[in-house]
Amino acid sequence: MEIGISTFLETTPDPDTGEVISHAERLRRAVDEIVLADQVGLDVYGIGEHHRPDYAGTAPAVVLAAAASMTKRIRLTSAVTVLSSDDPVRVYQQFATLDGLSNGRAEIMAGRGSFIESFPLFGYSLDDYNELFEEKLELLLAIRASEKVSWRGGHRPAIDDLGVYPRSVQEPLPVWIASGGNAQSAIRAGLLGLPIAFAIIGGMPEKFAPLVDLYKRAAAQAGHDPNKLQIATHSHGFVGDDTDATAELFFKPTQAQMTKIGQERGWGQPYSRATYDEARSLRGALYLGDAETVAEKIVLLRRNLGVTRFFLHVNVGTMPHKDVLRAIELLGTKVKPLVLQELARLEGTR
Repeated sequence: MEIGISTFLETTPDPDTGEVISHAERLRRAVDEIVLADQVGLDVYGIGEHHRPDYAGTAPAVVLAAAASMTKRIRLTSAVTVLSSDDPVRVYQQFATLDGLSNGRAEIMAGRGSFIESFPLFGYSLDDYNELFEEKLELLLAIRASEKVSWRGGHRPAIDDLGVYPRSVQEPLPVWIASGGNAQSAIRAGLLGLPIAFAIIGGMPEKFAPLVDLYKRAAAQAGHDPNKLQIATHSHGFVGDDTDATAELFFKPTQAQMTKIGQERGWGQPYSRATYDEARSLRGALYLGDAETVAEKIVLLRRNLGVTRFFLHVNVGTMPHKDVLRAIELLGTKVKPLVLQELARLEGTR
């Protein structure tokens, strides 16, 4: 069981003061976070790609590379790379470079993107949303499988027996499929034998069990051993020394950002305190509180879905940097040991 951090490098206004930190400051803070996460024993740190004013993460590989030489064991991944609007050759080259700098700790999490700003920015039509991802994933996997590539598709110029460099230290370079709960994504990942990461930011995580089953059945159908495949989840949350105080600290930034996104997407009512409190209950999708509370929820997630990796998304809106660092410290030094201890106990009684 691996435990780590994910972030979109939020630069949202402080809900009380309206202050907004610069993109440059948020990028520097991210490097501090990665270094600390490595020091306290967390397994992975992921940065999501977004092209909006309220996020600084347009180039995850660059930020991760800045921390590569300052860390020793933590794995460094995108969360996600919006592959549909990117060039798979450049994606592979960037993460193979990161893999070299980190001596084999890079990963790619490929997705279609929950935000759509990158499509017009890079000249792609949303009418081709699904086809773009399928085609570019095919090319990315071809590149990681072979130094010389021959490929033809409908949305990118053909490649005729050309080499792609540098090659990754890891063979193969890990590629995950990210899904927000789409059945077709789970089936695709299973058929390809690729690890999958589910974004679970609402409702009850246990309701993703049918998708996990679908993923495993597709993998078995394609001849892959489902017991060897990795399953991750990504959920919002925060860790503090006291559950009630942490809930108060995290509510306003979360409410502000979730309400804004809800307005953009037509979700209806603003994000309420009742929704928040329900989400932080034992069966909810918000992993929030002291170390014992968060650990208990991660153990339940493992029992319900069989996950092998858990990402805690510690910033939904902008949070004080000292509190983010404390949350990372607690996740590594308190939550992770509690989770591993309890899982060892449970699995030892089977």
